[in-house]
Amino acid sequence: MIAPFLSIFIAFFLYPTFSVIALSFTDAPLIGKGEWIGLGNYTKLLNDRLFYTSLWNNFYFVLLTVIPTTVIALLIALAVSKLKGRMQALVLTLFFLPFVLPVSVVTMIWAWMLDFQFGILQPVIAAITGKPVPVFKNPYWVMPMIAVVTIWWTNGFNVLLLIAGLRNIPADLYEAAALDGATAWQRFRRVTWPLLWPVIALVLTLQLILQLKIFDQVYLLSNGGPFNRSYVVLMQIYREAFQLNHGGYASAIAMVLFLFIVVLSVLQFQLLRMGGRK
Repeated sequence: MIAPFLSIFIAFFLYPTFSVIALSFTDAPLIGKGEWIGLGNYTKLLNDRLFYTSLWNNFYFVLLTVIPTTVIALLIALAVSKLKGRMQALVLTLFFLPFVLPVSVVTMIWAWMLDFQFGILQPVIAAITGKPVPVFKNPYWVMPMIAVVTIWWTNGFNVLLLIAGLRNIPADLYEAAALDGATAWQRFRRVTWPLLWPVIALVLTLQLILQLKIFDQVYLLSNGGPFNRSYVVLMQIYREAFQLNHGGYASAIAMVLFLFIVVLSVLQFQLLRMGGRK
């Protein structure tokens, strides 16, 4: 009964995973065999300044997206939950619609809206800064704007998760709190927040994993520039593997990123669970 699943799991997950691990200890090209060099790729990685730059950019992007997107999704979910019937379904569909768009369409939309000469959002930027800004070519604007694009694109899924969590909170608790004279803030703090916390923890963990793996938006909007200010770890893996044909070194970088994601996501989820019990 489990043979079909087990065979697919071994062929498409387990075998490639062990192959990447083995490849990271060699000097192999992307396709073909190489010589065993032990920890040579990992030693090289310790002295790779570009890797540290890309790793910092990953963590900076996480700071720009994970908590803000969760807070925005929570506010939207609370607002949408107040609506009823078809209006709620319509508003929820509008917020979820960007999530179903492919990344190429999303980046094309935002590249057009933020175009330096013709972008419809450039007057807004000019009102703030005093002049138009080529945001994806500016080292100070590029990562925050990619974060804005990412939040707009992915937040619909977070809203959906939080709406589901809100619907699972018994209405009797709100009625009892209202009868006791609790204000709207007290109902949120004493009822909504504790019962919704497991879903919020899940959203935060999923966002951490997804944003540490950012690649598509950066590649399509800024290609890692300017001056490597948006150069992320997956871009370095792509460059080493597909442009420089360093399969072994790219595998070592991929393994380090994998370990970072596993450790940080497990640590964050456990900390959030502990916080939820208090």
